[in-house]
Amino acid sequence: MPASPPLADSTALIARIHALAARATPARIAVLRLLDEAERALSHREIEDALGTGFDRVTLYRVLDWLVESGLAHRVIDAGRVFRFSLASPANATHTAHAHFRCEACGKVFCLDEIPVPTPALPAGFSGKAVEYCITGQCARCDQSEQEK
Repeated sequence: MPASPPLADSTALIARIHALAARATPARIAVLRLLDEAERALSHREIEDALGTGFDRVTLYRVLDWLVESGLAHRVIDAGRVFRFSLASPANATHTAHAHFRCEACGKVFCLDEIPVPTPALPAGFSGKAVEYCITGQCARCDQSEQEK
């Protein structure tokens, strides 16, 4: 799956936020831009370090939660049980349930829109909120690099 070109233009980032009838706050724009420019999924700590002292830790947690809930970003857990965040594809703006692929070599997270996530039947009295389906392995680029060695 080819990577989409960066949306670094603030106008495009703001438009994605406004399309959700939401406020384009400086923190939302900064985090969205950082995720857009990132080569791989980033942890909260990496985001905090990259943005410096401009935003406090709680604000960043709230922004990341909002971006995920709004479908603008994905949250996956890595092998070290750390949440990592990546920009969601504009083509999947409605953020329908789909699988993700996390490359263990480069850390990039890819949307696998063509693989739907089935909703499991839960026992009586249980109500599900979300289903996460993440495949791990090596992406095509890293697999090719490995073969060339």
